[in-house]
Parts: sequence; C-alpha cells; structure tokens
Amino acid sequence: MRDLDETDMEILTLLGENARRPFSDIGKAIGLSGPAVSDRVTRFQEVGIINRFTIDVDRSQLHAVIPVFVQVSGASKVNDLKDRIGNTEAVEHVFVTADGGVWFYARAQVQNVRRWLDELLGTDGVDYTVTLMDIAEWRPSLDGTEFALTCAECSNTVDNEGRSARIDGQVYHFCCPSCQTRFQDRYD
Repeated sequence: MRDLDETDMEILTLLGENARRPFSDIGKAIGLSGPAVSDRVTRFQEVGIINRFTIDVDRSQLHAVIPVFVQVSGASKVNDLKDRIGNTEAVEHVFVTADGGVWFYARAQVQNVRRWLDELLGTDGVDYTVTLMDIAEWRPSLDGTEFALTCAECSNTVDNEGRSARIDGQVYHFCCPSCQTRFQDRYD
C-alpha cells in the first residue's frame, strides 16, 4: 500500500470521529462492504498509518483534578525530560518546540499542583509556567493532511514504486530496491 485514495481518507476520517464505528456502517457511508473496510483498516495497521485505537476520557469526571498546560524552560537534557514527563500518568500530551522547550498538558490534583511539578521537574535550573485550562477539547482531523511513507534508509518519500519489507516483525518502507538492500545489509 503506497498511495492512499479518497476512500482511504474517508475511512480514516470516519474512524477519527468514532473509532468504535462498525465497519459495516463505514462501508454504507462510503459505498463499500464491511469486509472491504476491514481489509483496508488491517492494511493501515500493517503499514503503521493506524497505530492503535483509543478513547478520549474526560478525567475530570473521574477524579478531583484540574487541567493544566505547563511550559518548561531551562532543561539541559530535553529528551530525558520529555521521556520522564511522557511516562507520568497524569500527562496526556507532551510537545517539544523547535527551540528546545518542553510543553505538556496534564490533569493535576487540585491541592498538589506545585508539589507535583517540583517532584516531576526537579528544581535544578528548570523553570516552568503553569496555565490553568478552562476548556480543553481534542479534535483530531485529517483535513488538509496527505499521508506519505518515509524511506527507512534515506528518509525520502516512498511513492508507488517503493517497497515494503517485514524485518523481525516490524514493517519498513523503502523508496527503492537499493535502499532496501542497504538497510537489510546493515540490519543483518
């Protein structure tokens, strides 16, 4: 599967709206059978376009928590900080800016925001700004998005002449046979 057509984009858009929508309903909406939709979704998963199906839980309904957006600056090891923040249960989204800043969205306990952040971030030269969120909506959209697979060897775009290979259970995409050969030789 190299190129996505309009039908593929429609399937992805409908799944983005409701990942639990039955394939038969999606098929009716776009003029395909349920099994045909299922086959396409399976291929999306195999090539890594769909990584998982998830839910959007309003955690404020479950615990006495508040949504916060935190901007962190002054971190010397940005990737380590990003990983530590991302592995924290209360954190829902982590962003690294082009200039090396780390921002994240989390749900923190009402009484313990400062203590929680000090424990999470430490106090060694890291500054942070906390913004209390009033409304937080997540609206994933595929509008204006084009999917392009990237060559695992040279990072060029994989077009319809490209190749895919499964190596140790992982699917890799290549723009040409020589990139595939180089990658497999180095992998071996």
